[in-house]
Amino acid sequence: MPTTPPPPVPSPEAQRNPGPAAPRKLSRRASLIGTVLALLVAGGLAWLAWDLTRPEPTASMQRPGAAGARPGAAGGPGPGGPGGARGATTVGFAVAEAADIPVNMEALGTVVPQATVRVRPQVTGVLTQVLFKEGQQVKKGQLLATIDPRPFEMALQQAIGQRMRDEAQLAAARVTLERFETLLRQDSIARQEVDTQRATVNQLAATVVSSKAAEGTARLNLGYTRIVAPIEGRVGLRTVDVGNQVGPSDTNGVAIITKLIPIDVEFAVPQDNASWLQQNAGAAMEVKAFDRTRTTLLDTGNFASLDNQIDTSTGTVRAKARFANARLQLFPSQFVNVQLQLRVLKDAVMVPVPAVRQSGSGEYVFVLMPDRTVKQRPVVRGQMVGDRVQVVSGLQVGERVITEGADRLRDGARVTLPGDTPRQGGGGGRQRRNAASAAMGAGSAPR
Repeated sequence: MPTTPPPPVPSPEAQRNPGPAAPRKLSRRASLIGTVLALLVAGGLAWLAWDLTRPEPTASMQRPGAAGARPGAAGGPGPGGPGGARGATTVGFAVAEAADIPVNMEALGTVVPQATVRVRPQVTGVLTQVLFKEGQQVKKGQLLATIDPRPFEMALQQAIGQRMRDEAQLAAARVTLERFETLLRQDSIARQEVDTQRATVNQLAATVVSSKAAEGTARLNLGYTRIVAPIEGRVGLRTVDVGNQVGPSDTNGVAIITKLIPIDVEFAVPQDNASWLQQNAGAAMEVKAFDRTRTTLLDTGNFASLDNQIDTSTGTVRAKARFANARLQLFPSQFVNVQLQLRVLKDAVMVPVPAVRQSGSGEYVFVLMPDRTVKQRPVVRGQMVGDRVQVVSGLQVGERVITEGADRLRDGARVTLPGDTPRQGGGGGRQRRNAASAAMGAGSAPR
């Protein structure tokens, strides 16, 4: 049989300087253990991420009969929860408050001036002066224009002369009458002559009266050559120039004056409110005028008067309000939105608009009770002011009503408020997170 040669004996130099050791192959068991550990670490990380991101459980979410569930709590057994089928709902609430609210009526109105005058000359003549500017504010009696006065001055002189002549004739006739009366007393003249002279005196007296009237007319016509403002107001655009012949029959006249301070606004009132306004016409009722967009307040005034008949075609009554118009925000023929304050409701119960809900049987609110349950209560809605509404009946001042989350409520349901803290289960999530962190730290620690 052949013999196996013995292994070579390393030299002393190779024994002194050994080379690198050959790599060791991992066993199949070690590879399986490493894979299992890696899967456990990945699963722990995934569970920790889910636990950290899920919502915190509250005491109202505990199962009926679970350990730590408080009898009577939301979702637990007892009279407090709705049979344990659903948990308590987080809601928002508001307190019913007392406030004075105005009752307003809105309408579309038209601005009308108190007076508008088209200034026309009273006599015919040539216009010699125009003493106003377009758009100028004038006062009553202010001189606006002049007409050539010379023809009227001559007519006045003629009337004065006629009156003086008639007065002289009357004086002579009276002297003659006195002489005839003296002779009649002496029985030296016939009575018929005295009576004739007395009639002549009366006739001349009437002539003097006519002469004085003619003189007054001539003097008046001379005064009409000065065209003055009949009212106080604002002058419009000029319609005539110097040198033109003007007269009473001119269509355009010399100027148009409109009184802007104060100014009125006419609007229509429904016939249902006419009797109430008629009875309270003496009271001060505030009226506000807004622009066409209802965003800018133009002026504030008072209710002035009501018309005496109803328009049968519209079923409304014309009314008028008066404004000071100190800032000249109202202009004649301007359309404005009128808000008339009819009265003020004192100590009205006010709640936010979302608190009042509608159902098939009418309007209602959810009232928050002291034991954190809600009670459905029917109410009657009143006036609305902004984001609040009046509750005419069914609610008292100081009671709390649900404004948010009422869609998920029913009568007798238990609720939680945003400021409430959970009594049970509140630290379970945090404890689980701490335990998971500790477990992960222990699994990843080096061995």
